[in-house]
Amino acid sequence: MTRRLAVKIERWPIAGAFTIARGAKTEAVVVVCEIAEGGDRGRGECVPYARYGETAEAVAEAIEGMAPAIAAGLDRGALQGELPAGAARNAIDCALWDLEAKCAGCRAWTLAGMTSVSPVETAYTLSLGTPEAMAVAAAAAHRPLLKVKLGGPGDPARIAAIRAAAPDARLIVDANEAWSVRDFEKNMAACAAAGVVLVEQPLPAGNDAALAALSAPVPVCADESLHTSADLDRIAALYQAVNVKLDKTGGLTEALALAAAAKARGLTLMVGCMVATSLAMAPAFLIAQGAEFVDLDGPLLLAKDRDPGLAFDGSTIQPPPAALWG
Repeated sequence: MTRRLAVKIERWPIAGAFTIARGAKTEAVVVVCEIAEGGDRGRGECVPYARYGETAEAVAEAIEGMAPAIAAGLDRGALQGELPAGAARNAIDCALWDLEAKCAGCRAWTLAGMTSVSPVETAYTLSLGTPEAMAVAAAAAHRPLLKVKLGGPGDPARIAAIRAAAPDARLIVDANEAWSVRDFEKNMAACAAAGVVLVEQPLPAGNDAALAALSAPVPVCADESLHTSADLDRIAALYQAVNVKLDKTGGLTEALALAAAAKARGLTLMVGCMVATSLAMAPAFLIAQGAEFVDLDGPLLLAKDRDPGLAFDGSTIQPPPAALWG
């Protein structure tokens, strides 16, 4: 039976603005891929990222270019060799997982070899701002796990202010490549003093080697430096943790392989996301089952999520309903 492909670009307003070291945005621009076979359909959502040279239009075009192969029955295994890791492959891969589950009358986690899945606790992200503004946001969040966006002069004051405002919260710091070797140890000392449990991507991805000579009292997590399992040989000795994101791995298929390979090397596993709807989070929920740190709060940052979406009980995410994905 011939499969039919549909692609669309969607824009979802963010509640306020989302600010990191690279800039601010007020909407999440996503690309949705839908693959239908008979009466079943599978969907996948991706977030094109300018940091990696992606645009929504180019990603949508790349997905549409796969229409003949998809119509001919392209499977997830073959897809890995047809497109590079990135947003376009992610949307198609996740749509194929969803479609396969729908056609088989089972859940996607069963296809992945899991007998069941459990609720997980996600971090809640605080945008980069002044120490005073971030402290107010931390106090208002009332979350057990906060992910703090840093990335510039004054970061020690920011992290100290957040710790004072949220004394009981566990803290993850994400510098988004904005620290330098010169300020690394000062910023790390501030993080250690505040009881931070993990620091994501402090240095630019091209400066990974510098970590070998720097003192890190807090575990360091590779984000922009790690896309697929092929990167592990290069970064495994420099980082203590890795952040697996489906838009980087090019879908759930490679994300599962990367997660298994990282854990086999003794690396701490984090699963992360871009700001997007529940459709993008649902496949990553499978990676979250084996992750020590979960950061799938994208829908919580939107003014409105898609319906049906994931159910959030505070910071606890329930398994995705089949009507959403998988």
